[in-house]
Amino acid sequence: MVGDYCSFSGDKTVMHSQRNSRSGLSCKMVLQAVGKVLRKSKTKPNGKKPPTEEKKQYLEPEFTKIRVVDFDLKELVVLPREIDLNEWLASNTTTFFNLINLQYSTISEFCTGDTCQAMTACNTIYYWYDERGKKTKCTAPQYVDFVMSLCQKLVTDEEIFPTKYGKEFPNSFESLVKKICRYLFHVLAHLYWAHFKETVALDLQGHLNTLYAHFIVFVREFNLVDPKETCIMDDLSEILCTPAPLPAPAPAPSAPASAPSPSSQNHVTER
Repeated sequence: MVGDYCSFSGDKTVMHSQRNSRSGLSCKMVLQAVGKVLRKSKTKPNGKKPPTEEKKQYLEPEFTKIRVVDFDLKELVVLPREIDLNEWLASNTTTFFNLINLQYSTISEFCTGDTCQAMTACNTIYYWYDERGKKTKCTAPQYVDFVMSLCQKLVTDEEIFPTKYGKEFPNSFESLVKKICRYLFHVLAHLYWAHFKETVALDLQGHLNTLYAHFIVFVREFNLVDPKETCIMDDLSEILCTPAPLPAPAPAPSAPASAPSPSSQNHVTER
C-alpha cells in the first residue's frame, strides 16, 4: 500500500513537472506572438516596413536660392485699381497655363508611361475625373495631356474667357478658374517631385522656382486653390514665396584726397 502510494505520488510529481514545462512553453509562445504583433504594429498592415521618405533635392539651398527675379512677387499679383477682377484673373490664368505648359514641355521626353506610371507628387496620386465624374488612374503624361487639353479648351472659349470689349464673363467663371489652377498645381508638383533632376540638368531650375513662387503667390492672393490641396508642397512654398533678401548696399567709394587749394600753396613772387 505504501509502495503503491509512493509510486502514485511519484507519478503525480512527474505529471506536475510536465504541466509546469508545458505552461512555461505556452507562456514563451504567447510572449513571442505578442512581440510579433507589436513589431507588425510599427509597419504597414501587410507587414512590410514603410518606405523611407526620399530626400527632396529641390529643397536644398543651392537650388532654392536660384531665381530669375529677386523682387517681391506680391506686388506683381495685386489687382490694379483700374482693372476688373475677372479680367485680371483671366489674363493671369491664361499666362500661367502657357508658362506651365512650356515648362513641362522641356522635360516631356523624360515623362513617359514607363518612368511615370501614375501622376504622383510626394505621397499623393492624382486621378483624373472625366465629365461624368468617372475616376481613372492614368500615367503622368496622360494626366498632363488631359489637363492641358482642358485648359486650352477653356481659355480659348469666348463664352468663358471673352476677349471682346463689352462681353460679360459667365457666372461660373471663378469656379472654372479655380479648377484650372488646381490642375496646374498638380503639374507643377509633379515637375518638382519626379523631374527636378532633369530640370537641373537643363539649368532651368531658376525658371521653375520663379514660376512656382509666382503661381503660389497669385492663387493665395485670390483664394483660388484650397490650402489642403497645396499643403503637400508647403515646405517648398515657404522657402520660395519668402521675398529674397535684398543685397547689401555697396560701400560708398572713399573720397579722393583733395589737392591743396591755391591759397594754401606757397607762392614765390618774382621781383
